[in-house]
Amino acid sequence: MIPLVLPAMSDAESPFVTRLRSGKGLTDDAWDSLMIEEDGGGVTYAGAGGILAIDGATAKALDGDVVLVQPRHGRMERILRAGSPHNTLLVTERCDQLCVMCSQPPKKTHVDRFAYLEQACLLAEPGLHIGISGGEPSLFKDKLLSMVERVLRQRPDLSFHILSNGQHFAEDDVLRMRDPLYRRVSWGVPLYAASAPLHDEIVGKVGAFDALQDGFATLLMAGARVELRTVLVSSNLAAMPNLSRFVASRLRFIEVWSIMQLEHIGFAKGRWRTLFVDHREHFGMVGRAIDWATMHGVRAQLFNFPRCTVPPAYRGIAIASISDWKRKYPNVCFGCSEQANCSGFFEWHPDEEARAMVEPL
Repeated sequence: MIPLVLPAMSDAESPFVTRLRSGKGLTDDAWDSLMIEEDGGGVTYAGAGGILAIDGATAKALDGDVVLVQPRHGRMERILRAGSPHNTLLVTERCDQLCVMCSQPPKKTHVDRFAYLEQACLLAEPGLHIGISGGEPSLFKDKLLSMVERVLRQRPDLSFHILSNGQHFAEDDVLRMRDPLYRRVSWGVPLYAASAPLHDEIVGKVGAFDALQDGFATLLMAGARVELRTVLVSSNLAAMPNLSRFVASRLRFIEVWSIMQLEHIGFAKGRWRTLFVDHREHFGMVGRAIDWATMHGVRAQLFNFPRCTVPPAYRGIAIASISDWKRKYPNVCFGCSEQANCSGFFEWHPDEEARAMVEPL
């Protein structure tokens, strides 16, 4: 697992954002920090926030990373990792849902980091696609949209993918989100069932389904780019074909439908036996949903499904979906011809279960 937070000391008094550089002459921005020393314990830099000493990493591993340094807490957070396609900004840990399988249980408090995250984006390497997540980012909708707009105006090479429950968009947002800037923004919006009772039960919020339908209408009128997301759990397995019919008839404007396997962390970890669907034995409903969607022009893909665990006809849509910093492959996967295109497993998935599931191709 690639560490995203490292011990760090700085002579700065306040948190600051900086981009780490390893070689002489590479600093070309007032926000850069240049390496001045490296030893077996870590790396020392000088620049934007004064002297910065980071433990537990090499200059090579950190070169080009955009980081947030928190001197009082003695830590450094790698906000944007150079060379990685998997960078996600956590803008809040507050959420107005309580999903039964939530991988990051919400907190009541909110720490506003928008200014730091905006500065980090402006220092991003060229052409980066940046994820935004929570909690629920749209609880702070104006700050979120304003940050995205300012960044995209200054950095036309960047793009964003924002995860949101889709319930906080309003008619007033339509004109704003029709701005051409938003062609470089896509929204990942979850829908777990075609009926209000089941969807609301899974997300732990009465009225969520109806609010989401209004949100979809707003996104459609705004011409927004939408990735629909559905996490597979025991309660919605049998409802997948019906959900597919709903998507094909009501949500044809989406760019793609991502059907996602459960993550063994957060709320799902303690409820694994009751929530997890072993798709090797119960792929029929998923396959029927995919077939219907495909037949009606909706592109579907599978997230977090190792390729060898799905029927051959669907392996091509089981993509390498897990971010590099939290992805692992059991030892039995080494030498598999499909590993480069396979999701593998989350780092926190039980090793014994992962080994038992796979059959190298």
